[in-house]
Amino acid sequence: QVQLVESGGGLVQAGGSLRLSCAASGRTFSSYSMGWFRQAPGKEREFVTAISWSGRSTDYADSVKGRFTISRDSAKNTGYLQMNNLKPEDTAVYYCAVQSAAGRWSGYDATRAYSTWGQGTQVTVSS
Repeated sequence: QVQLVESGGGLVQAGGSLRLSCAASGRTFSSYSMGWFRQAPGKEREFVTAISWSGRSTDYADSVKGRFTISRDSAKNTGYLQMNNLKPEDTAVYYCAVQSAAGRWSGYDATRAYSTWGQGTQVTVSS
């Protein structure tokens, strides 16, 4: 069973940057696609971005395209989310997650495709 621990959240002014990390332990991290989701108060958890198990494929929600970059370092069992030009509407708890099946790269924008979640890290963007 893999475990995920996010870090790197915090308070930043609009236009600033943050880098989130997602450290994985347990099963072979490099065999699983991973994603980042976020949840603002009173709203449903929404897809932000995902990266395939190989690292060769990525996808982004329209709201973050051109500002956020997902990456992974399988040697370190860690995934990253670089967030630039942050906006107040990016304020949320950010969660990393790992898909349930090894080698899968489909349905990555849906929470049901993920079997393991981190505890979340708060990102607050002030205007």
